[in-house]
Amino acid sequence: MAVQTVSEVLTTLVVRAVDKAGFSELGAVGAVSPSSNPRFGDYQSNHAFRINRPLRTAPKNVADQIVSAMPEHAAVEKVDIAGNGFINFHLDAAWLARHLAELVSDENIGIEQTGTGKVVVIDYSSPNVAKRMHIGHMRSTIIGNTLHRLYESAGWRVVADNHIGDWGTPMGKMIVAWHEWLDAENLAADAIGELERLYVAFGDAVKTAKGEEPTAAQQALMDRARAETAKLQAGDADNRALWERFMEISRVERDGIYDRLGVKFDVTLGESFYNDVLADVIAGVKKTGVAEDSEGAVVIRFGTDTGVKGLKKTALVIQKADGAALYGTTDLATLDHRVATWDPERIIYVTDGRQQLHFKQVFYGWNQWRKARSEEIARPALVHTWFGTLKIDGEILSSRKGNVIRLSDLLDESYRRARVVVDEASGQLPEAERDRIAKVVGVASIRYFDLSQNPTSDVNFSWDKALAMTGNTAPYLLYAIARIRSIQRKAGVTEPGVSGIVAEGAVESAMVRQLLKFSAAVNKAMESQRPNVLCDYLFETAGLLNKFYASSRVLDADTEAQKLSRLALIEAMARVLSRGLSILGIKALDRM
Repeated sequence: MAVQTVSEVLTTLVVRAVDKAGFSELGAVGAVSPSSNPRFGDYQSNHAFRINRPLRTAPKNVADQIVSAMPEHAAVEKVDIAGNGFINFHLDAAWLARHLAELVSDENIGIEQTGTGKVVVIDYSSPNVAKRMHIGHMRSTIIGNTLHRLYESAGWRVVADNHIGDWGTPMGKMIVAWHEWLDAENLAADAIGELERLYVAFGDAVKTAKGEEPTAAQQALMDRARAETAKLQAGDADNRALWERFMEISRVERDGIYDRLGVKFDVTLGESFYNDVLADVIAGVKKTGVAEDSEGAVVIRFGTDTGVKGLKKTALVIQKADGAALYGTTDLATLDHRVATWDPERIIYVTDGRQQLHFKQVFYGWNQWRKARSEEIARPALVHTWFGTLKIDGEILSSRKGNVIRLSDLLDESYRRARVVVDEASGQLPEAERDRIAKVVGVASIRYFDLSQNPTSDVNFSWDKALAMTGNTAPYLLYAIARIRSIQRKAGVTEPGVSGIVAEGAVESAMVRQLLKFSAAVNKAMESQRPNVLCDYLFETAGLLNKFYASSRVLDADTEAQKLSRLALIEAMARVLSRGLSILGIKALDRM
């Protein structure tokens, strides 16, 4: 059985007090959470504000009755009331230290398993095939994978789906380009590079200046592309074989990048997977009256009463006048499949902010369709986690400008720069060890730099900031763990433990309390879809560790008992920091 978090222990006390006071039927007790200000104790409950209205009395009167009914517990030193009715818990330092040892010895390192028995589907990365993955795919991949890890850490069953763009007219264009301009030598030397060259070649061949009509030759190429697309979708054997070859070349390229980033998917169901059901989806949405014909197309219209900001008087086109389906059509089919297959509690899409309106339309339209089919629409919760623009040294990257950076090149450069830093700082280590460390630090620096920002903010990537040994960076946190391991080696500790923490003084007491907030930080990062919340927590935690080093000696402590207590405390620190970094997709290092 998992060890309860401090929040769970205190919430249980409030539940019992509420029941004893006769308020249990007025609403469920919300989780007791860490106080934002230590002047008001360690943890706080706002339950009095939740139930005072039915009682027709002030929240403070309700809080007084709950506190009077509160059972005693070894964890609680004092309970008082602040403001108009906040119930504050002041906790016993010795109990906290013992409880910390139990939590960090648990396999979950104290993370509350709120997702037990629940499923979440997370749709992220989603590159188009026939092109190398570039830096534009970085944020969706890294943020999505970290949400995957956050939910998994809290006990959810996660289904990670890489919904790749592998169908439609782009495939027809690729088939035409293959027959027209294939260079067999280039294909043998660099398969994905040749596919990318062919894709660009087709685009260049049909490109027209603004306001100009395509030439007869350009129109003929586009007509051929549409014809090849139709043949592929009708099951033509030759086109199917070519498409499968494109898919395999693309898969090898993607898997190489994902392996370097520490990313894995449970399923990769691209647009092609849903092709056979799109006609039924269009017919089904029309039959229920949710969609209608409009100038030869089929659309879902949104009126003025949706209650969704930005949605009114817009329309989602699910079939063009020429009969072609669109992204929205596939998204409706995808939602139906995910619910039927996994029955998830939540479905999360991780894309850039430009797709906000699209997903508002898809989510609302799909729920209206389900309602028309007399289906329960309370779940799954549909969540669009969007992120801002990525810049490098202040410059917005754009394929039109020709300055898009390949992800493989970015990872190579991260390794090269990290190797310089590692060689300068740890030249005494063996070559193979420095190489391993540089690979970890390089990827960690990229991941952490992105994740430490608010996802909805624009990000200006800087190598100097990403690789800095100070500040809220991956190298800073990795070094904090490596320094703990170095102290343990010097102390001759081969199997570090966490029992016997005494927590003397203000800094050690603050360290214990901070480590006990790990679960709350993970939960907040998960529920808000903001990994930067966890990054901020880890940075604050490492900062306390440095304060500890400045005020306390470990190896030459005053007594053996004090030494053992401090060794146990820094081991607890190492476990929380390591687990936190692993949730961010970063491997801890024993040496740096």
